[in-house]
Amino acid sequence: MGLLNTLSFRRLQQGIDAANIRQNTLANNVANVDTPNFKRSDVSFESFLREQERGLQSSLRAKVTDSRHIQFGMTGNVPSPVIQTDKRTSMNNNGNNVDIDREMALSAENQLRYSSYVQLLNSQISMMRTATEGR
Repeated sequence: MGLLNTLSFRRLQQGIDAANIRQNTLANNVANVDTPNFKRSDVSFESFLREQERGLQSSLRAKVTDSRHIQFGMTGNVPSPVIQTDKRTSMNNNGNNVDIDREMALSAENQLRYSSYVQLLNSQISMMRTATEGR
């Protein structure tokens, strides 16, 4: 068993990955603020994590009838971030739905979330180091 393979460590790791993907997605939205018919995207991760913690697993799973079958779907302990595009709304006459103020606010929120994940991860590593080294 690896010390860095605990469920909470993997969740934090996926959270950092989701924050990185979200930052790239938000930057892409901002870069295309004036592009006609561009539709903004966002990253879903925390909502999947909350559902999993509440025990609300996704119903999209493979049916396994033999032990040699490979399970797929949301079977892991940690959900993966998913990029979703909002194709239903429009803010401008050109079909674009990017609100620069909202994107900047989401970017600031994402930065705080990323910093929190990194701080928690560093704290866990520090506790493991203390436990293994005895200092």
